[in-house]
Amino acid sequence: MADSDMSAAMTRALRVTVNAGLLALLLAGCASTRELADKRLDPLLPADAILLGEQHDAQAHREVQRAIVQALASRGQLAALVLEMAERGRSTSGLGRDANAAQVRSALHWDTSGWPWKNYAPVVMAAVRRGVPVLGANLPRDALRATMNDTALDTHLAAAALERQREAIRVGHCNLLPPERLMPMVRVQLARDASMARAVVEAGVPGKTVLLIAGGGHILRDVGIPTHLPKDWRVRSVLAVAGVPPESARTDADLVWQTAALAPRDHCAQLRDQFSG
Repeated sequence: MADSDMSAAMTRALRVTVNAGLLALLLAGCASTRELADKRLDPLLPADAILLGEQHDAQAHREVQRAIVQALASRGQLAALVLEMAERGRSTSGLGRDANAAQVRSALHWDTSGWPWKNYAPVVMAAVRRGVPVLGANLPRDALRATMNDTALDTHLAAAALERQREAIRVGHCNLLPPERLMPMVRVQLARDASMARAVVEAGVPGKTVLLIAGGGHILRDVGIPTHLPKDWRVRSVLAVAGVPPESARTDADLVWQTAALAPRDHCAQLRDQFSG
């Protein structure tokens, strides 16, 4: 064999070995996340609903979500997968297990500009493939304007909880919101929580668990979706956190699921550009 042929053969062999090794690592990672999901679910069950809060830019949290979907479905426990990422009223209920991704996106009216489909597809399709309905839960966009002026929402939370929500909105918008716009944004948050709570209740099945996926702020016990759910429901909040959890996390959720920290990023830069434009 010529030197060039031998070199090419060795390169191919090395590439196969490396690819096989990477695949093994990926499969091991998936398996360990699934095993961890099984173990961590046990203390939470039985539950009428599990509310799983994510950090939207942490892709590792989608791996956690998929593992929990698979773990609950394998037990025959998953009543429905309910998502902040689609509007309430959208559903895959009319689709079969063999529906393709395009059909699922169409049924959910998925907004790819707000929620990249590639990020959530493995989670959504894991439920579809197991015959579990996937339901939208977020407040419809055409209700936002009326919601901002709905002062009835101001009395839902106790004063301290309302102030915490207001502070979270202020900080979350990088202190850029004009004072007169702060309370309308709080009302939108409250209305979204109420909408998601209604979707969870509507999806309920006796003896099974509804799994809701939303941003972490929506699932907090004293300010979020749990405050809108029936008092007799067994509700468990799981907060996924990238990096070190805040001190409040242990009291905000029944379980804090920590994943690797993300690289530092200026989340406010784009928002500053929007407000200055």
